[in-house]
Amino acid sequence: MSTHDPSGPQPEGGGQPSSDKQPPAPGGGTPEGEPPGPTPSGTPAEGPGAYQGSYGGPTPGQNPYGQPHDQPHDQPPPGYGTGPGTYGTPGGGPVPGMPPIGTWPKRITARLLDYVLVQAVAVIIVSPFVDLSTRQGTTEAFWLGCAIYLVYEALMLSRDGQTLGKKAMKIRVAMLIDGNSPTQAAAWTRAAVFILPAVLCCAALWWVVDGLFGVFDKPYQQCIHDKAAKTVVVTTEI
Repeated sequence: MSTHDPSGPQPEGGGQPSSDKQPPAPGGGTPEGEPPGPTPSGTPAEGPGAYQGSYGGPTPGQNPYGQPHDQPHDQPPPGYGTGPGTYGTPGGGPVPGMPPIGTWPKRITARLLDYVLVQAVAVIIVSPFVDLSTRQGTTEAFWLGCAIYLVYEALMLSRDGQTLGKKAMKIRVAMLIDGNSPTQAAAWTRAAVFILPAVLCCAALWWVVDGLFGVFDKPYQQCIHDKAAKTVVVTTEI
């Protein structure tokens, strides 16, 4: 019969394990009394100093392409317009995929062709009622020509961005924001700003000021009537 007393002292090295051989605490914690070990590699530590970034990914409020979600949609994308006629890429237009800006010789020639065409129609209309040989009725012919030009340009530009003169010179008017043909509002605004000041004041002086404004405008080379309508003149092969 065993004479061992369970309530007596335990023999050295047997029975209850010593504190340095305690089994891991349930749940993966550290045994009571032991200091926490280092954080495993690849797992960021929690707390105020923990990095919460995306390592180059989009930040909150930004889409994957780097443009903020609140970027205004009535302005050209940032990064374009870095130089006259270049707009971010050599030979590129104001928005991606658009052709280069129309050259001044082509733009001026197109204007002259349209003006001569419209004034010829106006002279034909008023000639039965006035004596053009004595220069009587030239003012009326000019005013009628301006009225015809206003309607002619607005309707033609809202259709495909080209008048007959612009078709001949292979240039067209486009909306600055997206390159589409001018809207009805933009086409009428552009034509009105070009014609009405010429009728109310000095035609030659206004057209010179309007044209010189575009010569010195950078980078879109917009005349005053282009600024008012938010349009731009670009080249085309059509």
